[in-house]
Amino acid sequence: MTLPAQAQIIVIGGGIIGCSTAYHLARDHKADVLLLEQGKITSGSTWHAAGLVGQLRSSASITKVLKYSVDLYKGLAAETGLDTGWKMTGCLRLATTPDRWTEYRRLATTAGSFGMEMHLISPEEVKRMWPLMETSDLIGASWLPTDGQASPSDITQSLAKGARMHGARIVEGVTVTGFTMDRGRITHVETDRGVIACDTVVNCGGMWARQIGAMAGVAVPLHPVKHQYIITERIDGLSPDAPTLRDPDRRTYFKEEVGGLVMGGYEPNPQGWVTGDIPPNWEFRLFDDDFEHFGQHLEQAMARIPALETTGVKQMINGAESFTPDGNFILGAAPECPNMFVGAGFNAFGIASGGGAGWVLAEWVMRGEAPLDLWAVDIRRFSAMHRDRDWVATRTLEAYGKHYTVAFPHEEYDSGRPLIVSPLYDRLKVRRAVFGSKLGWERPNWFAPVEMEAKDVYSMGRQNWFGPVGEEHAHVRTHAGLFDQSSFAKYELSGPKAAEALEAICANRVARDVGRLTYTQLLNTRGGIEADLTVARLAEDMFYIVTGTGFRTHDFAWIADHLPAEGLSFADVTEDWGTLSLMGPRARDILARVTAEDVSNAAFPFGHAREISIAGAQVRALRVTYVGELGWELHIPLARMGAVFDALMAADPGLRPVGYRALESLRLEKGYRAWSSDITPNDTPFEAGLGWAVKMKGNAPFLGRAALEAVAGQPLKKRLVGFTVADPDAVLVGRETILRDGVAVGYLTSGGYGYTIGQSIGYGYVRHAEGVADAWLNAGRYALVVAGEALPATLSLRPLYDPEGVRIRA
Repeated sequence: MTLPAQAQIIVIGGGIIGCSTAYHLARDHKADVLLLEQGKITSGSTWHAAGLVGQLRSSASITKVLKYSVDLYKGLAAETGLDTGWKMTGCLRLATTPDRWTEYRRLATTAGSFGMEMHLISPEEVKRMWPLMETSDLIGASWLPTDGQASPSDITQSLAKGARMHGARIVEGVTVTGFTMDRGRITHVETDRGVIACDTVVNCGGMWARQIGAMAGVAVPLHPVKHQYIITERIDGLSPDAPTLRDPDRRTYFKEEVGGLVMGGYEPNPQGWVTGDIPPNWEFRLFDDDFEHFGQHLEQAMARIPALETTGVKQMINGAESFTPDGNFILGAAPECPNMFVGAGFNAFGIASGGGAGWVLAEWVMRGEAPLDLWAVDIRRFSAMHRDRDWVATRTLEAYGKHYTVAFPHEEYDSGRPLIVSPLYDRLKVRRAVFGSKLGWERPNWFAPVEMEAKDVYSMGRQNWFGPVGEEHAHVRTHAGLFDQSSFAKYELSGPKAAEALEAICANRVARDVGRLTYTQLLNTRGGIEADLTVARLAEDMFYIVTGTGFRTHDFAWIADHLPAEGLSFADVTEDWGTLSLMGPRARDILARVTAEDVSNAAFPFGHAREISIAGAQVRALRVTYVGELGWELHIPLARMGAVFDALMAADPGLRPVGYRALESLRLEKGYRAWSSDITPNDTPFEAGLGWAVKMKGNAPFLGRAALEAVAGQPLKKRLVGFTVADPDAVLVGRETILRDGVAVGYLTSGGYGYTIGQSIGYGYVRHAEGVADAWLNAGRYALVVAGEALPATLSLRPLYDPEGVRIRA
């Protein structure tokens, strides 16, 4: 086919993701779509994928994406005439350890919360469903009846045909060689067969997505890993409808194929491939068989299915698959180039994800924002650190190795650390800090007493830090604690029209007097919360913006995307400023001892920002709190962090450093929301109980206002509320089902323990078609389903600690 001179949207890559995206762009949006494939359709990694299709994930939105895939595959053949090989065999996941069984009990609760059918069954029931299996070591299994398997190549060819039927053009044998750029945007795609003008590029290049992105200055952090599986000869007694099987304690998976089995696994010592570019002409290519490396899976597989000991192997597939540093795939608009969208790095979930990923990516491209909360897979969750290919490779191999390990709550990655440390790292380490990592930053999670090893010990129950964190929590409530929050993302926006520009995107009024501080959300066109941050007006034409560590790239890009093209300066100053949060009832006394400035309530009230001097450093002091106590965030020139820390610690022998685990328990008691869990792009401020932070009075325009006006005054169909559970053994981690009078009405978005009130705390959205007014809420009896057990819960419509906010304004 002759290449056109122009196309509205160019999709690069003819695997399942590219073909699905082209299909949905053409079918749903009637877009002018051109798909370019350097080899043949499916010739990258799609053709050798194993084809297992599971749906349940820890995110409701990602589960919805995968459920969409299944629904699409069921009906696609009827539309296109090409069969997809879809079989809804169901899936068994085996458990041989108590921790794994607890994980499944929690997953079953999550499935119920997300509207998926999942059952926990006995070893005897497993044996009945899979007679060839050895079950003597099983505690039980989970059974998801709507999971299944499909033929990757057949699905992809069917999607490609569907895309053509709806008007998309697909051209094979075209290599993209570069991009023509203008002010950070792509204007033309350069190929070995000519140049094509376009409005938007969608990079679905699979293993090649990283080098395709690099040609436009876009970092796509993925690493190709060698993944092996075998296809066996026929096995007597194996049903063609046998459920797909995952045996994570033995790190293996199985599916029936032509009377035999496909068997593979995820080993703890994976083999990465190149950290540089993929070699040319790597279409329909495999690596040599490596039975020595694969032997660890064969041994475990034969123990589980003894018939394999006498079954021949027809073929080994040893192919490269794209994996990412956190095990989640990559979607969305690239922060470096807003008209390049990416769909890549599917961690061997490409077939399960392909249908839904193409749907949401097409919506994202055409509407300019994600159609639902896709933060878990958003490319903007990464940062500059992910340009380091060696670091990405190391962390990705760790993520691969964890694919089938038990998912303990609060588990941290170990590889590639420490990467970014604050100037206080050594001081805190001497004080026995146990660090976690967030977007590369080492952050103290808790401090171990001398009688304990300064190390996390993971478990499904109360973990080893529970007691020490309780002491830190109590110290903040009764005295004061010092949190090193230097990893906060920080930006400066300046220029004559800075106030006007911020007012247009902030839901709250931020153009206040100089010295005022505002808590605000940034909304999408649906009224959903895209970001949650504080804005300090430091001068008439300069604003200082602070947001969460993990949201650094996302929030900066969201703001930048919605600012005028000229007349403003917008800069990321994260590494210029460290942050110490001084919180607790003694905070003012301590601060007054280290600064000459007046920090009395009259001179420095809540919600204000001042510049003060501490230990010779000019400090931006923001009177704000995330723990529900009197306190300040002290933003300090990074080079002066040590001096200010030492001065504060010397000012009061009772002051102690405190970690993020205590911060979480303190904020739960106070009812403060956490973005990405309690508040997301799926939730409006009204639903989240944050309507007070929205400038609906008057006619000031702002992004998302129209959506909020459309529902203002109407009964809320969902609402964020709090719960407490008195059972001392209840461990809440989020996604527990909320029962009202025995009927499921929602699920928790976050959970933890409140040491001051002595109970577990959870927050979640309760849903009711006729509205969730106080009277309806208060009329019900509540329980939370925790690992399969319904525990009585008490509803709370107000903060559990200091509901009037007296302490923060003291």
